[in-house]
Amino acid sequence: MKILGLLRHAKSDWGQSDKRDFDRGLNDRGRRGAQVIGDHIRAHGVKWDRLLASPAQRVKATLAEALPDMTPEWDERLYLAGTDTIMDIIREKGGDGDALLLSGHNPGLGDMLFELVAPKQENALYDEAKVKFPTAAYAVFELDIDDWADLRTGCGTLAHFARPRDLDAELGPEY
Repeated sequence: MKILGLLRHAKSDWGQSDKRDFDRGLNDRGRRGAQVIGDHIRAHGVKWDRLLASPAQRVKATLAEALPDMTPEWDERLYLAGTDTIMDIIREKGGDGDALLLSGHNPGLGDMLFELVAPKQENALYDEAKVKFPTAAYAVFELDIDDWADLRTGCGTLAHFARPRDLDAELGPEY
């Protein structure tokens, strides 16, 4: 069995209209959300063997706030990647470890729910996550594979799902 974690970047700063999308950082709410989810990730207890990440500024800033002690392996292909690309990167770079954390963007990360979880493996966590995979969301999948190269559609179960708003009510939706 392998463990795959997905971490979406925190809320970006749309006020930086003078910057291209790739270069946008986080707003104050995003920095707080990244800190809260980072505390949760560390408390959750999975020891991640590797961290693969998009090199976009908002992902870099999220990881700096959330997981400052981890050293990401940047992969430009993860910038706005779709599920086919994400799965190819996992197969290629999963390595020998059993626990891989990947950080990037929607819609690709949210769509990974539909790729990894077979209908017979859907559960209450899946039902919650499929509604929306918001900024700074963190999902953990248990994968029925022995080697990352064997990653395939429908091989996983969503074992954990958390959003900053679940951990700090002040980070809930703004109306």
